[in-house]
Amino acid sequence: MQEARTKEDFNSLTGSQFDGERGERLASFLESVRGAFSRNTERALRADLRVFVSWCRQHRLDSMPASTATVVAFIDEMERDRAPATVRRYVASIASFHRVLRAPNPVDSAAVRLALQRMYQIRGRRQTQVQGLTWSLRNRLLEAAGSRLIDIRNRALVGIAYDTLLRRSELVLLRVSDLTEEIDGSGTLLVRKSKTDAGGTGAVLYLARDTVMLVREWLNRSGLTGGRLLRSVRKDGSVGDQLPSGQVPRIYKAMARRAGLPADTVDALAGHSTRVGPVQDMIACGIELPAILQAGRWKSARMVQRYGERLLARRSGSAQLAAMQQR
Repeated sequence: MQEARTKEDFNSLTGSQFDGERGERLASFLESVRGAFSRNTERALRADLRVFVSWCRQHRLDSMPASTATVVAFIDEMERDRAPATVRRYVASIASFHRVLRAPNPVDSAAVRLALQRMYQIRGRRQTQVQGLTWSLRNRLLEAAGSRLIDIRNRALVGIAYDTLLRRSELVLLRVSDLTEEIDGSGTLLVRKSKTDAGGTGAVLYLARDTVMLVREWLNRSGLTGGRLLRSVRKDGSVGDQLPSGQVPRIYKAMARRAGLPADTVDALAGHSTRVGPVQDMIACGIELPAILQAGRWKSARMVQRYGERLLARRSGSAQLAAMQQR
């Protein structure tokens, strides 16, 4: 039944292009990815298809199968106002959908590769860095929060996110039973699965004593003894169901506005801010790379270098030479 609803959903968008065998294949593909990837990845696949098909319909072009010329024109138009990383993701999704439909893949062509290279030459590959939620910003958000149940939940959320560097999709899946409190007042959280751990091997992450106190206050006030750890809070102040992952960056922004932070800082906060900020703090405190990689569950130093590039530049050979030369 779910597969039928999936096919109906996309047929309503794309007309008759997915009738018959192709419709069955596409519906089967969309259903097969359900649960195989993170929710954000699944959402991106579906959203990318809608963007591409809608663009093709607007320009009266076939979307499935699409010609190489169509994909090249799509790239050239999208790169004008979309981030290069977003356009590259669109292209990857287009390739995936053609493979499942067993149609000639227009992405496997020199023309598409050249279109992407042309985009990078014009726009560059650099992605905009989100505002890191560093220790000082974390404290300002916590201090400005009120005393309502939703404020207590928000403080627990920020505390957990800063200590664990969890993605927003991982935060909302935490359960009360995943929390273990230690004798010294600190704690650990079991992360059962994540974007990079689809098999569910799991990881145990550290919580500082002050964060455990924030979580304990939330549990005491909410009365939660099981189920999801971070819940929505209704307008009447009662505890609701699981917190949607899309609400996490909105909570950060709302707390930042309440704290009186500048508008540009508020706008730059995102779900990844609590991955970027702690890394910047770790680098500033001189914590060694292996420990940072373990905290963020990274296998390479690429993201650490990106998040902390300004701080790392201040520790570069050039910076050390300038200091020795007293300039």
